[in-house]
Amino acid sequence: MPNPECACAEKTRHLSLNGTRSLAPQRDLFDIPEEVCYLNCAYISPLLKSTVEAGKQGIERKSRPWEIRPSDFFSTAGEVRQMASSLLGSAPSDIAIVPSASYGLATAARNLPVQPGDNIVVLAEQYPSNFYIWERLAERSAATIRTVPRPLNGDWTSNVLEALDSKTAIAALPHCHWSDGTLVDLRQVRHRLDELRGALVVDLTQSLGAMRFNLDQIRPDFAVAAAYKWLLGPYSTGLLYVDPRHQRGEPLELPIFSRKNAADFSDIRYRTEFEPGACRYDVGEVANFALLPALLRALTQIVEWGIPAIETELAQRTHTIANSAKTLGLEVIDSKFRAPHFVGVRFPGGPPPGLAEHFRTENVYVGIRGNALRVTPYLYNTEEDLARFAQVLRATL
Repeated sequence: MPNPECACAEKTRHLSLNGTRSLAPQRDLFDIPEEVCYLNCAYISPLLKSTVEAGKQGIERKSRPWEIRPSDFFSTAGEVRQMASSLLGSAPSDIAIVPSASYGLATAARNLPVQPGDNIVVLAEQYPSNFYIWERLAERSAATIRTVPRPLNGDWTSNVLEALDSKTAIAALPHCHWSDGTLVDLRQVRHRLDELRGALVVDLTQSLGAMRFNLDQIRPDFAVAAAYKWLLGPYSTGLLYVDPRHQRGEPLELPIFSRKNAADFSDIRYRTEFEPGACRYDVGEVANFALLPALLRALTQIVEWGIPAIETELAQRTHTIANSAKTLGLEVIDSKFRAPHFVGVRFPGGPPPGLAEHFRTENVYVGIRGNALRVTPYLYNTEEDLARFAQVLRATL
């Protein structure tokens, strides 16, 4: 019989100090050569081996179309909605499947009222997809874009709250800034918008899958996440959360599969009614037999690991990275103002020329965004990776 005391001790070894489950490095689940130190998940994540296999099996189905049943056009999408709802804390019916963050943001822009003289609040140097659509909406509505300046101490929240007023129609914000991971306290923003009757649109592309998101407290009108970063999914896949208040709005497309009883292929009558929920906002050909199974496998793995455990593990890695940078006299925003999976390292006088290329020649992969060296590890990174990063960083100075 197994020794109960040994089993208990083993369980304890798999709990972190804050009580969440501890995860060993998951490098063997990815096809990453030993000599590669990839610290750029915020750019594009590697795919899991199992995700690649799911995508292969999915695309192979198209070579045998006689095996594809009408129900197959809906079943995988339903499973994706179920997994996505587990990550967000929503109902599956609140999830639309989209090809990109820009698609989801355009959907939000089409369904939120903006009047002449209103303002739309964005962050300075916000990711372009989460700026261009609001710039166009402001032009068409005779509204203005109100840009929140970057705070020197990393505290976006105070600056955002100061920018909101009675003419704010929409605050279009990320959970964390894409260049360096600096955070916005979306709960405080939501509370203020409730007082002002403004809408909140959130871009979760650089956070969903890597850190906790409290839907009940933040209550976005719309929230979108491209899946090819922290959701470990394939390119051209994404998720759009739609608050139930907006689920009877106008979609960007009018595909057949969003309509009532669309699974009955033998009925060729036009359908005027949509299926209930956010699926009316799905991209056309949502059943993509290559991408959707791959996305499902990626989301399933993230749910199995658990967001609290992922967040804890990544926070430990970024703590090590930040300390390495600070030891060398470089600037890193305090951890209370940045996401647990991001480190933005800044140099006196700006990054040295050719910095990212120097790292690349050493097989260490990071990003330069603005004046920050962006370092974004994941569960595949080991202690050896972090030590290599510190060594190469030291050599650049």
